[in-house]
Amino acid sequence: MRHRNGGFKLGRNTSHRRALLRNLVTSIILNDRVHTTITKAKASKPIVEKMITMGKNGSVHARRQALAYMMTPESVDRLFKTVAPRYATRPGGYSRIVRTGQRQGDAAEMAYIELLGAELELSEKAEKRSAARAKRNEELQKQLAESGQDDGGTAK
Repeated sequence: MRHRNGGFKLGRNTSHRRALLRNLVTSIILNDRVHTTITKAKASKPIVEKMITMGKNGSVHARRQALAYMMTPESVDRLFKTVAPRYATRPGGYSRIVRTGQRQGDAAEMAYIELLGAELELSEKAEKRSAARAKRNEELQKQLAESGQDDGGTAK
């Protein structure tokens, strides 16, 4: 029985679990949204909230603590320059977990963990991706049309 033993074990030993959560928190700060299992999202949510609160503090000590936890210096810069100022007047509750259904392979419950107020950035990223995808498809169609004309003329 696990009575009164709090926390999420995530089926991993301590060092693996710590590395997994550090990677998840770093990815959430960098990308504003991560698709993961519900249990991992619930385990990482309090850590993300603490990191953002640390970013709101803005002191050198807070920056060093964030550097000690997160995996890349870019994520710490983003935390202190863009993410934390976004929540300057908000007293807490910086993230949400949105359930997305079951994973195909093992039927694990999946979810997005995302930062609130990041919808504008996420929609801009999606628009850029769709524009790049459309441009790539257009170039591919052009190449296919050119190769079709060349093959048609030299096939005899």
